[in-house]
Amino acid sequence: MEQNGDFSTKRKQPPTPSNERPMKQLKPEIDSHGRNGSYAKGSSELEPMDDSLSASLETSLDELQSSHIAGALHDTAEWQKTIEKVVRNVVSIHFCQTCSFDTDPAVATEATGFVVDAEKGYILTNRHVVGAGPFIGYCIFDNHEECDVFPVYRDPVHDFGILRFDPKAIKYMPLSALELRPDLAKVGVEIRVVGNDAGEKLSILSGVISRLDRNAPEYGEGYSDFNTNYIQAAAAASGGSSGSPVVNKDGYAVALQAGGRADGAATDYFLPLDRPLRALELIRQAQPVSRGTIQTQWILKPFDECRRLGLSPDWEKAVRTEFPKETGMLVAEVVLPQGPASSKIEEGDLLIKVNGELITQFVRLDSILDESVGQKISITVQRAGENLDVEIDVADLHAITPDRFVRVAGASFHDLSYQQARLYAISLKDSGVFVCEAAGSYRFADGYTSGWMVQEVDNKPTPNLGTFIEVMRAIPDRKRVVIVYKHLRDLHTANTSITTIDRHWHADMQLAVRNDTTGLWDFSTIAKAIPAVPPVPRRANFIRLESSSYPEAVDIVRSFVRVHVSMPIKLDGFPKSSKQGYGLVVDAEQGLVLVSRALLPYDLCDISLIIADSIFIEAKVVFMHPLQNYAIVKYDTSLVNAPVKTPKFSTDFIKKGEDTIFFGLNQNFRPVVAKTVVTDITTVAIPASAVTPRYRATNFDAITVDTNQASHSACGVLIAEDGTVQALWLSYLGERTSHSGKDVEYHLGLATPMILPVLRQIQSGKTPKLRILNVEFQTVQMSQARVMGVSEEWIERTEQEDPERHQLFMVRKVDSGHAGGLQEGDVLLTLNDKLITRAPDLDVMYDNDSLDAVVVRKRQELKLEVPTVATGDLETDRVVNFCGASLHRPHQAVRQQISKIHSDVYISSRARGSPAYQYGLAPTNFITAVNNAPTPDLDSFLKEVKNIGDNEYFRLKVITFDNVPWVATMKKNEHYFPTMEYVKDASEALGWKKTVHECDETGDREETAPEAMDTGAGQDGLEEEPAGPN
Repeated sequence: MEQNGDFSTKRKQPPTPSNERPMKQLKPEIDSHGRNGSYAKGSSELEPMDDSLSASLETSLDELQSSHIAGALHDTAEWQKTIEKVVRNVVSIHFCQTCSFDTDPAVATEATGFVVDAEKGYILTNRHVVGAGPFIGYCIFDNHEECDVFPVYRDPVHDFGILRFDPKAIKYMPLSALELRPDLAKVGVEIRVVGNDAGEKLSILSGVISRLDRNAPEYGEGYSDFNTNYIQAAAAASGGSSGSPVVNKDGYAVALQAGGRADGAATDYFLPLDRPLRALELIRQAQPVSRGTIQTQWILKPFDECRRLGLSPDWEKAVRTEFPKETGMLVAEVVLPQGPASSKIEEGDLLIKVNGELITQFVRLDSILDESVGQKISITVQRAGENLDVEIDVADLHAITPDRFVRVAGASFHDLSYQQARLYAISLKDSGVFVCEAAGSYRFADGYTSGWMVQEVDNKPTPNLGTFIEVMRAIPDRKRVVIVYKHLRDLHTANTSITTIDRHWHADMQLAVRNDTTGLWDFSTIAKAIPAVPPVPRRANFIRLESSSYPEAVDIVRSFVRVHVSMPIKLDGFPKSSKQGYGLVVDAEQGLVLVSRALLPYDLCDISLIIADSIFIEAKVVFMHPLQNYAIVKYDTSLVNAPVKTPKFSTDFIKKGEDTIFFGLNQNFRPVVAKTVVTDITTVAIPASAVTPRYRATNFDAITVDTNQASHSACGVLIAEDGTVQALWLSYLGERTSHSGKDVEYHLGLATPMILPVLRQIQSGKTPKLRILNVEFQTVQMSQARVMGVSEEWIERTEQEDPERHQLFMVRKVDSGHAGGLQEGDVLLTLNDKLITRAPDLDVMYDNDSLDAVVVRKRQELKLEVPTVATGDLETDRVVNFCGASLHRPHQAVRQQISKIHSDVYISSRARGSPAYQYGLAPTNFITAVNNAPTPDLDSFLKEVKNIGDNEYFRLKVITFDNVPWVATMKKNEHYFPTMEYVKDASEALGWKKTVHECDETGDREETAPEAMDTGAGQDGLEEEPAGPN
């Protein structure tokens, strides 16, 4: 398969790099290979293959017409004739696995399949293409006709699946099918792999079968085939070739392409077609495909190793006589605890007979098991030279393969699958419920989105999905509960944490059940939320730092509260879905707390405070400053019986060189105190994030101090010995580095006089209505100002009025949409007759509709009336989810970084596995038209998309952030990605109103988890904060 935007890997990438997960020792015999060729390198991380090497090993036919196919290099006329017939049956499959499920992450990618029944419309491809969970897709034939495909069957173990299409939809070419002939796969047979290799339309790769008895390749943590032999050949297939037919010279399909190496070795692995052929025949007859299991993994081992395990000479002779071409036998590798064979078969047992028949091959073993579901079979094994005869009940393999999942509190859960249990040799019975999407209330401390097993919730065991549903059904909204969970990679460690159950943003508990008739998953609501229990007043005391030399200063500890912010939807380019830190109480009587906007980027969120490390209480946003990186939130003081302190704030600006005391909370959330000195106060703007614009502070004076503690503390104050707060110490979200993909955070001081005017208004019951100059300034020294045309008189006045800082401000960037007034390159001299040399001087803009400015523009001194901009509508107040894309007005950070706003329909993020992801609708793009109808705003956009039917194609005119126009074609999907809208509404309990505009009756009505959303800044959410304070 080939994942969108990455043409170098041989298999779809996992949602998180596997080497960052909690490691568990992998078996030393794991092969260096991957699905479609990704190289394991001893771990499950999928590595890029060498593009130049793969290119040299393949012959691409992308530019050739099927009537002139040249085949692989130097192919004979006979081969060319065969290939011409085969390519008409090969299809390129473009698909989405819409959400994480079992071993599969949500992806949008492509692969290959081939028609195996032209009349009924069946396509054979890989199981890792069809996937275990929800699937949407379409296929493209050789003549570029297209039709939708729906899953009919995905094998629980083996790497094949069958898709259904409507043969009547293909009108311009006669349909034919490839015949499956597993009996023709033999060593030495020349073959061709015909498929969608490395994203190309069609590639034909040649090879020769070299082995028939290879064990199934292991791909690490993800889906892996087992209990089958694989065919090995040298073909060097690449990403996108999954599901390609492996054909012989006569045009018969003899195997199915499944995986290969990506370490430079031109080795590919093919699945034998014995079991796919059986499944196809049963599906043709409308019969269920029975699959039996004794929950034991077998592997092929050569006779020399079998002898070391205790194979007796008599049995070796008997087996070699019966099967003279065989070179090995089946040996038990993994026996699941509490499974049908757990007390009867042990690891290392040699399989001799089943039902009295000598068995050396997987195909025959599979056949017996599949025909014996619900019955007993007799098995003879040899253990350390002794014969053991046992009877074992054959279980239904489909029954231990999840076909449903539950969504509740923002996360998704299902029973543990045989795939996962087999990989870690754990019991399928009562091991806990598997978290396939760790999000919302179940976003665990390590931030990984899969591999977790929840074993207790609210002190009640959750051994399986049914029990888990009943436990969750009884938990009211906003209740804090204890959860006990393990990770599959570290089953020795039981983790315990406390989380708040979210049943307000995610009110309904949904059950999704696979429907093999329609090929869809049907969603239904199985429980409504229980209302939250009203909070009760609590008492607490703060810690005392009695050993400190500055008792009045350290008493500020009574003004700090811990803050946890959880965001159910990703907006404004913010990379995280939860953040933790500290805030400063600025008014204890009214319950006002100041919080950095690096913690609280927007107000579509839940805010929780912990006061005195004891009282847990909810808070609401009161005010968000557009420039200075802080927000003010409010809690109900009647619920808090604790000596919370209102600090005394200095009305004078702290000066460079002054002694002060730094009090902060470090990375471990512990208080630190240090006597220090102010080293610098300088006007800065936090660097912009080039990849994804998000909120940043601009036009402010930043304070730095001479202590290492400050750089390790995201929250704190600079405080005098008498307890007067001189400056706030805040965390500022900066740019994302290109080489590491990490977000930079700056820790800087903000003088208290900067916040006091806003605080006084809020304390008096008013909501500040600030106005700002929509520009970003940078400082210029006198030498630069002189060159830019500032007169000697102005330079002299600057030196006299501000002897400490000889600087002026130049307009670095004018926000888009800023009509008239200042221009880029202007040197600002005065505003309302006041010389501007420091950032606080700009505060005059907050209360004026316009300002009288004197500027130097292109060496000319000008007097201007400069309009200010109201900040009331700068924050995002409306978001639309459409086809997996989150759309809203361009937020302030976009307007700061772009020269022209192309429309008010801005793509903020997109869900992996969604149509938006599949068709390349990227974050930071603007949508300007739908089906040629202009969509300048969200209202016109919603009006146009409502005219589009479900599963219909439509056109979008799109402009990139770099002003490049392009046209996207997309297919609407209302079943998995309904059109929803959130609008800020003060009358709603949450402050936002949710509306579902378009959705299937049995469709998914929940928004995509923010962990599955891509903001365009690499792999978002890999380092999420914990689900809640522990």
